Amino acid sequence: MVKITYIEYSGEKHLVDVEPGLTVMEGARNNNIPGIEADCGGACACSTCHVYISEDWVEKLPEKDPMEEDMLDFAYEPDSVRSRLTCQIKVTDQLDGLSVNMPERQI
Repeated sequence: MVKITYIEYSGEKHLVDVEPGLTVMEGARNNNIPGIEADCGGACACSTCHVYISEDWVEKLPEKDPMEEDMLDFAYEPDSVRSRLTCQIKVTDQLDGLSVNMPERQI
């Protein structure tokens, strides 16, 4: 299992084990983490699973594909460097220790 920390806008932290092969969004959904709505169920058709990746993890993740870049335009206060859609991040053993921060709200 891979340990991922989900940090709510309020600062409350949730450290959970996520099975490799799932997405970071599925890890949040499966563990009832508030702040990641995932309205489209992971189809990259909305921006309701938007998070800010911790700065020390930005370079360790695969690059955003054009579809994710387009959907991030609809996210609440996107950051050109740190914003990601959790449905587009596959969990691998290399992501053990990943930390993501939720925005104030999802839109």
